[in-house]
Amino acid sequence: MATLHSLALSSPLSNSLHKPRACSVPSAVLHRSTHSSFCGQSLHLPCLRLPRLAQNPPTHVPITMMVRPTIQFIQGTDEQTIPDVRLTKSRDGTNGVAIFKFDQPSVFDSSGEVGDITGFYMIDEEGVIQSVDVNAKFINGKPAGIEARYIMRSPREWDRFMRFMERYSNENGLQFIKK
Repeated sequence: MATLHSLALSSPLSNSLHKPRACSVPSAVLHRSTHSSFCGQSLHLPCLRLPRLAQNPPTHVPITMMVRPTIQFIQGTDEQTIPDVRLTKSRDGTNGVAIFKFDQPSVFDSSGEVGDITGFYMIDEEGVIQSVDVNAKFINGKPAGIEARYIMRSPREWDRFMRFMERYSNENGLQFIKK
């Protein structure tokens, strides 16, 4: 009990009180016992002034911003070419690989103006999934395609990828075919 008493008297709150004021508390809230064993000093705290709520508070509707699911090779530049996607998953479901093949991707048209390919970015309303495993295919010295791989090392990463692919396929008219 002495420790609690000394902490209460040495707290920053009790030191910052210049003029103690008593709060008026409705008697229904205040319960006193005549058989209390407390015999310490009373501590007067200032009343907290809480803002009053209006009788009919305005209705707030949450705003949900939807991000169109996209794929990018250069951050800020959406890839317009729809890829061929192949999925593999281990038998125990702990890991998997997604292989994206883009024939004549639009990034080759704009890479000279915008910058270099920095990775493979799958963007949706949950955030960004990224990989740096990106390979370009050249035919006769000219870029012809890109192959990007995303490796999923846990069931959580697999589930996150599948949520992205569901959104991306709905947006771009892709269809899942099991082979």
